[in-house]
Amino acid sequence: MEHAIYLVTLVGAALVVAAAFSSLIAFRFGAPLLLLFLCIGLATGTDGLGIQFDNARLAYFAGSLALAVILFDSGFGTPLNALRQAAGPALSLATIGVLLTTGLFGVVAYYLLDLSWLESFLLGAAVASTDAAAVFFLLRAGEINLRERVRSTLEVESGTNDPIAIFLTISLVEIIAANSSPEARVLVTDLVLGFLVNMGLGAIVGIFGGLAIVRLVDRLNLDHGLLPIFVLTLSLMVFAAAGAIGGSGFLAVYIAGLIAGNSDIRAVTILKRFQDGMSWLAQIIMFLVLGLFATPSQFPAILLPAVLLGLFLIFVARPVAVWLCLMPFRLPRPEVAFVSWVGLRGAVSILLAITPLLGGLENGRLIFNTAFIVVLVSLVIQGWTVGPLARRLGLIVPARLGPLDKVELELPGSAHHELLAYRVAPGSPVARGERIPRWARPSLVLRDGRSMRFQDMGRLAAGDHVYIFVPDRYPALLDKLFASRAVVDPEDADFFGAFAVDPARSAAELEAAYAPGLTEEERKLTVGDLVTERLGGHAEYADRVLIGPIELIVRDVDDKGKITGLGLSLEPTAPVARVPVFLSAGEIADRVAGFVRNWRKRIKKQSAEAPDDAERSPQPVVERATDEG
Repeated sequence: MEHAIYLVTLVGAALVVAAAFSSLIAFRFGAPLLLLFLCIGLATGTDGLGIQFDNARLAYFAGSLALAVILFDSGFGTPLNALRQAAGPALSLATIGVLLTTGLFGVVAYYLLDLSWLESFLLGAAVASTDAAAVFFLLRAGEINLRERVRSTLEVESGTNDPIAIFLTISLVEIIAANSSPEARVLVTDLVLGFLVNMGLGAIVGIFGGLAIVRLVDRLNLDHGLLPIFVLTLSLMVFAAAGAIGGSGFLAVYIAGLIAGNSDIRAVTILKRFQDGMSWLAQIIMFLVLGLFATPSQFPAILLPAVLLGLFLIFVARPVAVWLCLMPFRLPRPEVAFVSWVGLRGAVSILLAITPLLGGLENGRLIFNTAFIVVLVSLVIQGWTVGPLARRLGLIVPARLGPLDKVELELPGSAHHELLAYRVAPGSPVARGERIPRWARPSLVLRDGRSMRFQDMGRLAAGDHVYIFVPDRYPALLDKLFASRAVVDPEDADFFGAFAVDPARSAAELEAAYAPGLTEEERKLTVGDLVTERLGGHAEYADRVLIGPIELIVRDVDDKGKITGLGLSLEPTAPVARVPVFLSAGEIADRVAGFVRNWRKRIKKQSAEAPDDAERSPQPVVERATDEG
């Protein structure tokens, strides 16, 4: 018995270490990290090194707990401004998008596999949710600075679409296991009512759970080493409590993390670091367990239809669902195309594919193997193309800041304050003499091993270590002051235009200088308001607006989304890759309105020409009559 404990511990630890080392390979070559984790699990499983693991309940239990930890960390790290910015498109994708993907995929699965209609839709529900963790890893590994609107949409969608896919999957498993064949109307009614109850209870428990976590952390004077474990345990309690009363535990734990992360919770820096590590461990464990549970020797029997289903999901089902969901929003076509392509399937899809086995369904193993192959196809095809596609669609923007050497330290009893330690970087604004705000005057400066007061130092120099005691919600201005200049790629040298434009200047001055063809109403606006209006009411860093012969580029925005810096280019950049589909409702409306305007102009022109023809036609007759007279 003792020997078995040592052996299991050794094997388990070795797998985790191998997965951790594989992350270095993924960062080096930009490979999908999830794919490497799954391959390690497959290589050590039944058909690999021979580790026998066929416990569906244990695999589902471990995967569910790991997913709860990941979702809490995801919500904890999602800022409210990202939620506000992308709430509409992301929630549309997480609800209607999941349903559309399930329906489209289920119809094709019915004709390619030997499954009933309900089993086909069950398979569609299992693969309907995305795995954004793999996407963001690829973005970080490739050092890709993606547009904030696109990144926020993918983040919020990934945190909110899993609970809906889980509800659909479990509901269909229960219906099929009961050997019932409900009418379509009854089935839809039951699913809608069950969905409202499940999501509603989950949301309520998540809100109260998140508030309780914040209150307990602030009231209890726990040791900093115990505090992260306490918060993690409370999040799992929220997850379990919601599920115990019939709600969505996954939605509850995500909302609880969202509330806790956006509040003035104590020791937020320590919590973020701990949860980041726990999220990595949870992903490794979940992916390894799911890889161990699979049996690759069973894949060849269904390989062709499963690969075809994976291709259909990538090239048809996901793009159609995304286009229909994002049509009401005025998003540029390149952004819609990128969101549709970055619908990677991952561990959640494999985890949900275990539920048919737990329900004792006859075709449970077939559904699981098919979902596993679909995930592999998605990771192989989409996982290696995220970065190149983002560049192709023009969604990469230059970094705002260069390298920043900063350490955040939370002090006991500091009442929501923290100590920031900066190292002055060469070429940074403070090294060039930029003044530090009065509210952020350094408490201590270290230079050449000597500590001095800031008042006695004079001008800061490169290499100085500066310690500043500030509130934990300090403005991002400090990072801008201490960061070095951002290294701009030669291709991006002219990204922000050759000239700077004051956003507070009148748009009428633009009309007078460049004659871009502004309307009377637009001339009354400021240049910043003009750009914001042309962008649909919301501007973000690196947005571009083409107005006649000039192009205005957003160089910076403040915390409230107001434009604070603009660039002007007299030689507009070449348009990004045009996407022939993915027209938004706004673009469709604009095209319809343009067609109507042109049609009306032609009608008016014809009407104006008709009387002239009528007047000219009898004239020769009158003249001939006069001549005859």
